[in-house]
Amino acid sequence: MEHKKVALAIIQALGEDNFVAIAHCATRLRLVLKDSSTIDQAALDSHDDIKGTFETNGQYQIIIGPGDVNKVCAEMVQLTGIEEATTEELKNVATKGKKQNPIMALAKVLSDIFVPLIPALVAGGLLMAINNVLTSPGLFGPLSVVQMFPAITDFASIINLLASAPFAFLPILVGFSATKRFGGNGYLGAAMAMTMVMPDLVNGYGVANAIAEGTMPYWNIFGLEVAQAGYQGSVLPVLAVSYILANLEQFFHRHIPKVLDFTFTPMLAIILTGFLTFTLVGPVMRTFSDGLTDSLVWLYQTTGAVGLGVFGTFYSTIVITGLHQSFPAIETTLLAEIAKTGGSFIFPVAAMANIAQGAATFAVLLITKDEKQKSLASSAGISAMLGITEPAIFGVNLKLKYPFIFGMVGAGISSIFIGLFHVLAVSMGPAGVIGFISISAVKVPSFLICAAISFAVAFGLTLVYGKKQMTLLSKPEVEQTVATTTEGAVEVGTEIVASPVSGQFVDLKTVNDPVFSSEMMGKGVAIIPESNEVYAPVDGTLSVVYETKHAYGIVTEQGAEILIHIGIDTVNLAGQHFTTNKQSGDVVKKGDLLGTFDVAAIKEAGYDSTVMMIVTNTNQYSEVNPVTEGSLANGATVIKMKK
Repeated sequence: MEHKKVALAIIQALGEDNFVAIAHCATRLRLVLKDSSTIDQAALDSHDDIKGTFETNGQYQIIIGPGDVNKVCAEMVQLTGIEEATTEELKNVATKGKKQNPIMALAKVLSDIFVPLIPALVAGGLLMAINNVLTSPGLFGPLSVVQMFPAITDFASIINLLASAPFAFLPILVGFSATKRFGGNGYLGAAMAMTMVMPDLVNGYGVANAIAEGTMPYWNIFGLEVAQAGYQGSVLPVLAVSYILANLEQFFHRHIPKVLDFTFTPMLAIILTGFLTFTLVGPVMRTFSDGLTDSLVWLYQTTGAVGLGVFGTFYSTIVITGLHQSFPAIETTLLAEIAKTGGSFIFPVAAMANIAQGAATFAVLLITKDEKQKSLASSAGISAMLGITEPAIFGVNLKLKYPFIFGMVGAGISSIFIGLFHVLAVSMGPAGVIGFISISAVKVPSFLICAAISFAVAFGLTLVYGKKQMTLLSKPEVEQTVATTTEGAVEVGTEIVASPVSGQFVDLKTVNDPVFSSEMMGKGVAIIPESNEVYAPVDGTLSVVYETKHAYGIVTEQGAEILIHIGIDTVNLAGQHFTTNKQSGDVVKKGDLLGTFDVAAIKEAGYDSTVMMIVTNTNQYSEVNPVTEGSLANGATVIKMKK
């Protein structure tokens, strides 16, 4: 790569006087621009050395790749005369002077609280879906599976037990996560939430009946009658309680002498929060929560198919803003009150929108002649069909505009049918083609029909319209350049790549970073680490060791270029919680210790610790295949590559 030429091309495409700040991480340039509407996006998309672009949180990011991005950044700094910033400084510049939208701020808070809970809720939701299949009559005949085969009754009972646990004790999960998010001790939050679901209290699901029947027991506290009501299945009361607990804890930390702080702060925070919970905050928030649930049910029942059609049409635009991250809080409320709500109308609509965007992306795959775009469309389309749409939306559909619009049309039409068929989710799950497992058993056929409508409309409209734009998508001049570049590429051999860390293997396409999940950087694997050491996965030379110690680049003797990236956005930690004894140019053997990283501290700082390992010159291989799954130790074979 000729770094100066790449830098000049980027400056020309963005505008010489359009830069506010410049920085880079392990794989991409991170820029703050004066006006992003003036960018020559076509020039960037057609450049061979630029793997992709996207805009987020006030930053325009250009994916270059490890070992080159720092050199391109240095050339840009020299050419523009703007001093290079750190990623933290860049983040501050991007948000400086911008008034925070209160709705976006609330969405961010809810996202921070509920996203970590999704694995537990999805696990419980999918098990609940299995239980529904086993126990629902009318699905495979007039009798349920359990009634037809009584021998599996106890098996179904255990499934139901496992499925119910995350929802029965939901306040504990929410209490831990919310208190931690508000700056308090998560374990204190869990302890406070435990008091709200104690068996000594009237179960939260039976509070209304107990009050109506006059059987509710009360505490007499200095003449004040306090209901002994539980909060099973509650969300909003626990959020309010967690906020109060965290702030009380912080208050006592500031005002109690350090020698007494450890002993008395937890006790004082819990006892004050406890009294407030049962006397004031809990009852008020329960009333508010019931009102919110009733309002959502009323909205769904009143607007029906029309309302869902509008919601489905604009769901993908909501994804762009990030507001969809707050939906798990609403869905959890709907599912917790399923006897009243019947289930969640949000999930099936989200599934229709995701399927439609994936279908539009697959249409682009068939239309385009651009190999770079074709490769991205194939992986992004599959990801969208499974419920992760960011790579499809940001990497393909929004750039071309019309696939995104036709995806909206497909989602809107199919969501109307969701309303007409009264399709509701009875559990949480993946909002995509396999989302039928979370739908009420008797409505699964209706869900699948709606999914087919969503796919057919979005795919058909995009394909028909897109064929008229063939000349714009073909880019013959780009193909010629690519062919010339490939012809001169260094021949590389077949290689085996080991895991750099021990942990749980996950599909790269599921990680929460569109650059990696869309495979813009190349194919590879992702691992949720279970230890704090990172080892060399191959014999080779360290082409780059980043100052922030969160990423390594290795080139093998046969020419494979391997990137190890520890965590998502961990460049912002500026090396904190990372150590390394290696430097660029060092020769390493497979299994050599490259460095360490504190998994717990990274998570505590609010960052995803997932380790990504990418073959950045994937295009020089005919095959780059992950060869394992589940739990693995460092040194285990995870990738095989063939010429």
